Amino acid sequence: MASNTEKMSYNAGEAKGQAQEKASGMMDRAADAAQSAKESVQEAGGQIKAKAQGAVESVKDATGMNKSN
Repeated sequence: MASNTEKMSYNAGEAKGQAQEKASGMMDRAADAAQSAKESVQEAGGQIKAKAQGAVESVKDATGMNKSN
């Protein structure tokens, strides 16, 4: 039969394991969120770059700088 001390030690170990598992899950979710944010920023940057390039081309067209000689 297990003593009270052994039961308390077992319960403490169980609690520690559960806390570690929960922390690991939270870290995984945080890493996923960071990756998603990074991808969103990269996509937004690409869209801004494309719009800026389009604006440059429009200015060149309007000023005649885009014409071939």
